[in-house]
Amino acid sequence: MKELKEFCKVLADESGEIIRKYFRTGVSVEHKKDESPVTIADKKAEEKMRGLIMKQFPGHGILGEEFGVHNENADYQWILDPIDGTKSFISGTVTFGTLIALMHKGNPLLGVINQPILNEFLMGDNETAELNGVRVGVRNCDNISDAVLLTTDHLNIEKYRDIEKFEALMHKVKMYRQWGDCYGYYLVATGFADVMIDPIMSLWDSMALIPVIKGAGGLITDYKGDDPVEGNSIIAASPGIHAKIINELN
Repeated sequence: MKELKEFCKVLADESGEIIRKYFRTGVSVEHKKDESPVTIADKKAEEKMRGLIMKQFPGHGILGEEFGVHNENADYQWILDPIDGTKSFISGTVTFGTLIALMHKGNPLLGVINQPILNEFLMGDNETAELNGVRVGVRNCDNISDAVLLTTDHLNIEKYRDIEKFEALMHKVKMYRQWGDCYGYYLVATGFADVMIDPIMSLWDSMALIPVIKGAGGLITDYKGDDPVEGNSIIAASPGIHAKIINELN
């Protein structure tokens, strides 16, 4: 595990060096089939990580957002999202990050949220979570009225879930903001927010979040409260409020 954790830091450092080079430079933006944006920074960062993995662990598999599957039957699988929050990246904001997950036979072992501009390396292993080597954790929150609630895009709630229930919840919390993508989960794991919700997620969006939130002492499920590995959505929160959030939304 020590070797794997050290390698995660290498992946974060090497991809981060590439991403920093392109940040706020007016890079050109392409659009994929689903109309989501992608830049040269996304592609080069993932290429770098894939190359490092194939060299260091040739028997491992890879699933990346930009370049798909490699060695899909391997027991160990790396799940990569080079820039989670490309819309934020191209807009010059820092609410994006690199997501790195290591799965073993379908179970997330390690997760990384790396913010290369702020030099924030957050890693979890389901038992602990550390930010730049210092242990972090979710804060206590037992009441919805005391909670800071985050989501990535309010319009996605309307598109994929019950918007009326979400907006009822929105009016009950202490504060609601759209500080989203992986940085919202970073804020929950480090004790600066209490709930982060995404109504729709892909594997490369969600797998890294699971060991981080669990390691920080939080609870993480899909929108219905079920296994996040099997779901296509995420709700992450401090333990005292998670079940209440699930009930409010469903």
